[in-house]
Amino acid sequence: MSPSDDIRHALTLRDVSEASGVSEMTVSRVLRNKGDVSAATREKVKAAAKSLGYVPNKIAGALASQRVNLVAVVIPSMSNMVFPDVMTGISEVLDETDLQPVVGLTNYLPEKEEAVLYEMLSWRPSGVIVAGLEHTDAARAMLRNSGIPVVEIMDVDGTPIDAMVGISHRRAGRKMANAIAKAGYKNIGFLGTKMPLDHRARKRFEGFTEALAKHGLEVADQEFYSGGSALAKGREMTKAMLERSPELDFLYFSNDMIGAGGLLYCLEQGIDVPGQIGLAGFNGVELLDGLPQRLATMDAGRIETGRAAAQIIAHKAAGNTDEIETRVEFSPKLQRGETLKR
Repeated sequence: MSPSDDIRHALTLRDVSEASGVSEMTVSRVLRNKGDVSAATREKVKAAAKSLGYVPNKIAGALASQRVNLVAVVIPSMSNMVFPDVMTGISEVLDETDLQPVVGLTNYLPEKEEAVLYEMLSWRPSGVIVAGLEHTDAARAMLRNSGIPVVEIMDVDGTPIDAMVGISHRRAGRKMANAIAKAGYKNIGFLGTKMPLDHRARKRFEGFTEALAKHGLEVADQEFYSGGSALAKGREMTKAMLERSPELDFLYFSNDMIGAGGLLYCLEQGIDVPGQIGLAGFNGVELLDGLPQRLATMDAGRIETGRAAAQIIAHKAAGNTDEIETRVEFSPKLQRGETLKR
């Protein structure tokens, strides 16, 4: 059975009524916050609705059974240079259809993602594209029981609700670790985001450390930050790490922005890159083209991911009965640049 076969019909008031043991009229009153209903009954209905993943329909009257020509795109941020590329790929495909993307931002917060999905699904979009495979139980229930195509993007290390498109971040981490070890670097530092909520960065780090161990190496020092991916953060963390651990000969950054900041700091200090210290980032963003030296990185296929996700949504929303691939994995491509010894 494919993941999409497991999606149930779109939930109705009757489903919530049966789960909570009260009438459909009472359920409607509770969910519209209208009428005189006891606090105990309200809690019972809300708990049942949340556990089922029921989202009230904001489309009234004769239109209530229809879908609107919108595709909900739920991503963590637009300030991170990664996601505008994804949106470019999505827009390229949807521009050829009647569908329009509408964007919701989560700031990497699971509870914010849940709230954004609840609001977007209430307008009955024709599909959902959402970053990542990790969601709250309530968000997962809403997506699974929405009755519409759902594509989770940017990651394939897990089981999707319906369809998924992206790269294996564990594979990307392993690939970078192997390149670093084969180049002869021995003392490696890692600089990145705090990872409890950045699941893709965590998976890359897991793959990275796993592959290093096979070469008899380990991460000698680590530095973490919270907030947006910024050049200034990269400079600050690189300075702090090299002052603390001057023996390091390689710095692996969880994204290109902080990696670019680290490169600029090293060049300002007269450090020989990649002879004395090698550097690498992740994502392959366009910014790297303007640096004094090209940073080694890993291309994650962001535009291709956006295109493939939108193609799945457009195909299913059009009611096509022929099969379409619902697990699309791109291979992360190492770009050695000028900061990784050959």
